[in-house]
Amino acid sequence: MTTNITWLGHGRFQIRTAGQSLLIDPFLDDCPTSPQKADTVAADTILLTHAHFDHITDALKIAQRTKATVIANFEISNWLHGQGLPEKQLEAMNVGGQITQPFGLVKMTLAHHSSSLPDGAYGGLASGYLLDLEGGHVYFAGDTSLFLDMKLLGLVGLELAVLPIGDRFTMGPDDALEAVKLLSPKRVLPCHYNTWPPIEQDAAAWAESVRKQTAAQPVVLEPGETVQL
Repeated sequence: MTTNITWLGHGRFQIRTAGQSLLIDPFLDDCPTSPQKADTVAADTILLTHAHFDHITDALKIAQRTKATVIANFEISNWLHGQGLPEKQLEAMNVGGQITQPFGLVKMTLAHHSSSLPDGAYGGLASGYLLDLEGGHVYFAGDTSLFLDMKLLGLVGLELAVLPIGDRFTMGPDDALEAVKLLSPKRVLPCHYNTWPPIEQDAAAWAESVRKQTAAQPVVLEPGETVQL
């Protein structure tokens, strides 16, 4: 069995592993770079890193259509339940905790970022995810700045790290390069860039810096393309 990770543009990914389909931060219908729409995407599990519109907008309608389990922090889980999602579809957790799922182990990791729900309510702590999947450990940083504890996250031995490089709202290319040095992954994939003009970046130039300054192999995808563990 293999694990396939497809970039759906911006900060969202589809992971196919252990016979299941996982979605991270589904924002598809209104995302200008998304190759897929919410009414066609498959999902057994949805993982949410935080509550901003460009990460959570399509989560409820996809979960209602597919009956997917939604993994999110306590505050987002409560909000989704208030929007009509049954409690049996929710797996609430918080930063530092981990849960076992049919596809592998999920650990919610620290991220330095704000988080507010579509109605302006507090969205809890922003997070990333460290996933133990078929093929190895994968780290999705979520929206975050650079932080020194990334060094600890890399101690498990990362097959792949997924990092934002857009700048302005997350870390930019320079800090993302330093993150690669702290995490020491075998491969690294950039995201959260080129969706809108304020976060336009040259991913090819960043990848070249990664090659020159680290032992990691950069993987630059176009929306809709896939990398295999």
